[in-house]
Amino acid sequence: MKKSKFIMNAVVALFLLFGVSNIYAQKQYAFKTFENDPLKTRIYTLDNGLTIYTSVYKNAPRIQTYIAVKAGSKNDPHETTGLAHYFEHMMFKGTSHFGSLDYAKESVMIAKIDSLFEIYRVTKDSARRDFLYHNIDSISFAASKLAIPNEYDKMMSIIGATGTNAFTSLEQTVYVEDVPSNQLENWLAIESERFSSPVLRLFHTELETIYEEKNMTLTNDNRKVYDALLSGLFQKHPYGTQTTIGDAEHLRNPSMKNIREYFAKYYVPNNMAICLSGDFDPDQAVALIDKYWGKIKSSPVPEFTFEPETPITAPIIKEVLGPDAENITLSYRFDGANSDDAKYISMIDMILSNSAAGLIDLNLNQKQKVLNATSYSMIQKDYSAEVLTGKAKTGQSLDEVRDLLLAQIELIKKGDFPDWLTSAIVNDLKLKQMKSYEDNSNRGMAYVESFTVGSSWDKEVTKYDEMAKLTKQQIVEFANKHFGNNYVLVYKKTGKDKTVHKVKKPKITKIQINRDMSSDFLKKIEANKVPDIEPVFIDYSRDMKKLTMKNNISVLYKENIDNKTFDLYYVFNMGSDNDKKLPLAIDYLKYLGTSKFTPEALKQEFYKLGVSMDVSASNDRVYVSLSGLSETMDKSLELFESLLTDPQPNKEALDNLVNDKLKKRTDAKLNPQNIFSSIVMYGIYGPKSPNKNILSETELKAVTPEELISRIKELNSFEHKVLYYGSETTDNVVNILNKQHNVPAQFKPIPAPVVFTEAPIEKSQVYFVNYDMKQAQLLMLSKSQVYNKDSEPIVTLFNEYFGGSMNSIVFQELREARSLAYTAVGFYQNMLRKKESHYYNLSYIQTQTDKLNDAMTAFYELMDNMPLAQKNFDLAKNAIVQKLRTERVTKSDVLFSYLDDLKMGIDYDIRKDIFTKVATFTLDDVKKFEEQYIKAQPKNIMVMGDKATIDFKGLKKYGKVTDLTMTDIFGY
Repeated sequence: MKKSKFIMNAVVALFLLFGVSNIYAQKQYAFKTFENDPLKTRIYTLDNGLTIYTSVYKNAPRIQTYIAVKAGSKNDPHETTGLAHYFEHMMFKGTSHFGSLDYAKESVMIAKIDSLFEIYRVTKDSARRDFLYHNIDSISFAASKLAIPNEYDKMMSIIGATGTNAFTSLEQTVYVEDVPSNQLENWLAIESERFSSPVLRLFHTELETIYEEKNMTLTNDNRKVYDALLSGLFQKHPYGTQTTIGDAEHLRNPSMKNIREYFAKYYVPNNMAICLSGDFDPDQAVALIDKYWGKIKSSPVPEFTFEPETPITAPIIKEVLGPDAENITLSYRFDGANSDDAKYISMIDMILSNSAAGLIDLNLNQKQKVLNATSYSMIQKDYSAEVLTGKAKTGQSLDEVRDLLLAQIELIKKGDFPDWLTSAIVNDLKLKQMKSYEDNSNRGMAYVESFTVGSSWDKEVTKYDEMAKLTKQQIVEFANKHFGNNYVLVYKKTGKDKTVHKVKKPKITKIQINRDMSSDFLKKIEANKVPDIEPVFIDYSRDMKKLTMKNNISVLYKENIDNKTFDLYYVFNMGSDNDKKLPLAIDYLKYLGTSKFTPEALKQEFYKLGVSMDVSASNDRVYVSLSGLSETMDKSLELFESLLTDPQPNKEALDNLVNDKLKKRTDAKLNPQNIFSSIVMYGIYGPKSPNKNILSETELKAVTPEELISRIKELNSFEHKVLYYGSETTDNVVNILNKQHNVPAQFKPIPAPVVFTEAPIEKSQVYFVNYDMKQAQLLMLSKSQVYNKDSEPIVTLFNEYFGGSMNSIVFQELREARSLAYTAVGFYQNMLRKKESHYYNLSYIQTQTDKLNDAMTAFYELMDNMPLAQKNFDLAKNAIVQKLRTERVTKSDVLFSYLDDLKMGIDYDIRKDIFTKVATFTLDDVKKFEEQYIKAQPKNIMVMGDKATIDFKGLKKYGKVTDLTMTDIFGY
């Protein structure tokens, strides 16, 4: 293992330009660097113990930031689980200096609420509890008159930050922002204030948001399986004994006192890290961080201790019921991230499944032994786990899937995998890491993971080299020692879960929003102007090259200056609209070999070359792609072209594919996401929509291998474009394509597409789909004008103001003021992304069924009488302008942006129009837009929920209610 270098460096006087006082400008900061580190990381530690990770990557004049706290749900008090996650929400509510009009008065009321909750949480008598909660609600309403909700988010808009978010997991709580490079000091000033003195204001309304999030998890089958799996693996450790969202009973009985104590214990600088990746100077950044964060005092962090788990000696069986399709999950427990176990299971996981040449990939998925299967490793600080999952084919039992998964483990124990596979895996992991590090968010998250699991960065830098040292014999010995009957098995079965009871909502008074109010702290941030960064828009004549290969095929070229990798795409403007059998042919291709290679051998050859292959088809496009190491592009393209020209028919593979497609169609009718997306298509198109333009069961079963082989072989015969992003020169790219890309002398005409017409919406009506869930999903849909590029600037501004952010009218009204949902959005857009299609106004919310009518009423109020708030409007304008000043479209995104613009009839970067025109609009312009295109428009109201709990009398107030069946929306 390479030793890190410890370097001393002085902070230069230039820091003064960034507002750093002399004491910080003259201070010397020690930092660590690491040999062979692809991120060229510098790690600093302030005197108070705060860790700072920095990586410079100037992809755009922005900095991806993460503030990581080494505390997650495992640190929750046992009597108030969910506390870490709930406090994460409260960290957005402000401090004594922002978020309040008069904190001296507000703090008195917050203290009363605090003490009432302590009484409420231990009170058992229901009448007494109702009385106490009524008092809490009354005082909270009075306190809300002094609060300024979302003032943190307003400041993020002022400085042009994007991606405002946070998340809590087992080990960590992380706060996320993407800030312009010129706003680093303002961001640090805001964050140091936020993390110094958070105030638990608007507590009970945010608690209702947590209720909604909890209700989402109670009926989310995947989440239920995950929780069941952890409870089996960890019967003593908090990983399994408590959930991140928290126990429903604990959510009903929160403790502000416990939250304050939690903050004091864990939110201390010596337990936190600031992780930065982007366009900045590390020396300047660390001096600024010291200026704002160095004054926060450190404190001893309680050592986390736990009782070791008892060895698992026989399978632990769990069963989960829910409406979604059946599947199986099994897992083995191991030691944590800093043990040798971590590198072994990382390697074994890839031997099992690497999306190409793993045992599960080839033996189960490629050979169509199951509907789908995969594996993944879950590496945490205290314990790790290897997880295998599978879905059954038609007529196949979950036990059969279990046995097939276990059989792959047995192959590893026998050493029955290729000798070359482990070295190919290491190369693949390095390649994927290289590609992921082209994104600042991935670079920053690598630091977060290293910090929160307590893994030193030098270990992270060398982890793949350490994996490369593992011999096949060592892997086999490890597998035989650790993989036996010591697993947890979770059966996910389709059925009604009678144990689930939603978290009931208390009666909450709508709070006051105070939209146009500002604290003095915000005003100071607003007044602290920085030099503007000038925007850079795409110039398609400058930022990419248009090449021509043989037969006059257009090649769009963008050079990769970061590394020696490539992405190559063939793009065909045809899909299922042109030929219903084409998507089936594309899927069939994945299971075929050539006269030289079997399907399994072909996948292995690609994996050896360090290249991934993919083909996909939508209703109007087919994508063929190769991605990997530039040095193997020529060979991999030759290999792929041989598959297109020499695919060998396989009747058994086709029969399996057809049966699996029919099974997936059945499963789709059980999945809430698939159901709701089909409901949306029905709302746009009515009974005849593109998603129903599929082969019937009879047609599927009648398709022959020869029909599909013919379509595969003739694919290159249709006109298409080639997109290349990579490190090869233009001449080399054209030469390789001319040599390897097989095309005819003259292209065939693309078959005429089936035309689908958007349905008129002449009067409001309600479409309802029954589904077993504790919440309801609501989408209001009104049809508007045909797409017009000249409308994009005002559309962009309306969306930002009305429903596009945490400062938007929709978010503030439905989530903050009324506590109706965890997620609520409203926006106006060309959903179909076609120049001949219409704009639609969409209002979406997922809420408890007993709040559904309240949500609909609120949406109607907002759309028919949109609140006018000058402060929100100014923030919306500023957010758009600041984003465009620092947003950069780079790499292969330039090529796809060009294709998308061409599709919309545009040959330039329309963001330039938005930047220029948004600044000229007034609030009155937004109001006129809303009155012309949104107000009082008839709507298709799409509702999905449990019929037994829906208030249909309330729904009928908005239009005729029509029950839609699964056949109505899916077409089968």
